[in-house]
Amino acid sequence: MKLLPSLCCVSFASAFTTQQSSTVRDATVLFASRNKQKIESRSKWAESKGVGSSAEVTKLEAILFDCDGVLADTERDGHRPAFNKAFENNGIEDEWDVELYGKLLETGGGKERMTAHWNECGWPSAIPEDERVEKVKQLHLEKTDIFMEMINEGAIPLRAGVLRLVDEAIENGVRLAVCSTSNEKAVNNIVQVLMGDERRSKFEIFAGDMVKAKKPAPDVYLMAVEEMGLDKNRCIVVEDTHIGKEAALAAGIKCIVTKSSYSADEDFTGASMIVDELGEDSETGVTIETLTSLLD
Repeated sequence: MKLLPSLCCVSFASAFTTQQSSTVRDATVLFASRNKQKIESRSKWAESKGVGSSAEVTKLEAILFDCDGVLADTERDGHRPAFNKAFENNGIEDEWDVELYGKLLETGGGKERMTAHWNECGWPSAIPEDERVEKVKQLHLEKTDIFMEMINEGAIPLRAGVLRLVDEAIENGVRLAVCSTSNEKAVNNIVQVLMGDERRSKFEIFAGDMVKAKKPAPDVYLMAVEEMGLDKNRCIVVEDTHIGKEAALAAGIKCIVTKSSYSADEDFTGASMIVDELGEDSETGVTIETLTSLLD
């Protein structure tokens, strides 16, 4: 701690004026007070989440997961067909095949994705020009409902190693969050249905509809750090795409990449680690110890 030198200096009154000594003492008291509040805040969080006292928290303070492509490989076989079904239901003659959707993923966020695609390729005749903004919102909500139904039916499983790492984090008092460009309702449903109520209670969720700018902007990660009171130097982001990795780095947080079906050939320069999956085997997969070793 840097407290001791200040306290020692205060004791040498001859070296300071009365006003300077008072300033040092005030700063010391303020620092100690803020430090005490931070420790108490972490203790209360740990108690509320059932992960033990703050003294049990490891050097790694939090894991911030992306959702789509990280928790589950949802893009190709989840969101894409859900978009197509929403289009069909609304008489829109557009179908996003696997290859096209991979390119569309360069735009973060479903509403933004539809808008960017149709701005470039032409808007469907079924959507009047003066109704475009509202229609895109309505289509996205409908797509989300279709997607959540697929999740509820068990059509999309978690990726290998996700539950193992989540359970290890909970056991070691490492905090958890999902930071996604997707709709909050959809993200919450994925975590709750695929991980169960108990694990869901350990997560904070930050979604694309909660911030002004979506990835590759760092907003969602900065919000998580601020809202959770985290030290970003003790956090690790888990992403699967170039734009997600860029968002993490722009937020000043180290990032590991678990490549997904669409992102295998993307540029992950700057990532602290790149793997095909988190891995079910703790002997060979990504662990809390692995992530901690990446911190400064």
